[in-house]
Amino acid sequence: MSLNHIRIVLVEPAGARNIGSISRVMKNMGLTQLVIVNPRCEAQGEEASRMAVHAIDLLQAARIVPDLTTALTGCTRVIATTGREDRAIPTQLETPRQALPWLVDSTEPTALLFGREDSGLTNTELNYATRYIRIPVGSEYSSLNLAQAVGICAYEIQMYASQIDDNLQTIHSPIPQPTDLAPVELVEGYYQQLETLLLEIGYLFPHTATPRMEKLRRLYNRSQLSQNEVALLRGMLRQIKWAIDRHPTT
Repeated sequence: MSLNHIRIVLVEPAGARNIGSISRVMKNMGLTQLVIVNPRCEAQGEEASRMAVHAIDLLQAARIVPDLTTALTGCTRVIATTGREDRAIPTQLETPRQALPWLVDSTEPTALLFGREDSGLTNTELNYATRYIRIPVGSEYSSLNLAQAVGICAYEIQMYASQIDDNLQTIHSPIPQPTDLAPVELVEGYYQQLETLLLEIGYLFPHTATPRMEKLRRLYNRSQLSQNEVALLRGMLRQIKWAIDRHPTT
């Protein structure tokens, strides 16, 4: 089956060799869409090309974008990779084998996020995702190289896709598969509108807005909003804003 709808998104990678190696393993596993956010190295230069070997075409076709919002435009399902278990907000961490079929099964654009080699993804960047992967590793040395992490996930994606092609029994995602999911940019627009209104009415305060909005994001992300549901919610906010402006408190 085609995996062209799955984007591998690298956020601010610093190693050109890693990018080249990632291009190679992606081509090995049938993945074609590489998106690089604000790279901290020459992402498509000689060093990366040398590591890409016969995947130079994939490397040169990679999109380089300035921010994560641009990288995820149009995506309806986003999974982030993380090695962190100390987040302030409890997050269910899954293995690649548990979560990645959710991306493969979609007919719309989807994305798998990988963070910086030295620090991973920030909390703000993790907020774009609905599900989270942590690759199981030994306790003695738990740090994986970026290209290795992509390779493990790419292998799991290819294995699941191969099972579908061969009509074998597949591993089903534990989360139901809704249709007409809202793309990331629509949901982000709702979050921005919601935060602005909640600040205006005094439910949020500037110094506590970020952690409270993270909790609200978790609540909405679990429900996997459809485009119609986002439109409904934004319409409610517009009506509330209109009522506040028409009847200001004295």
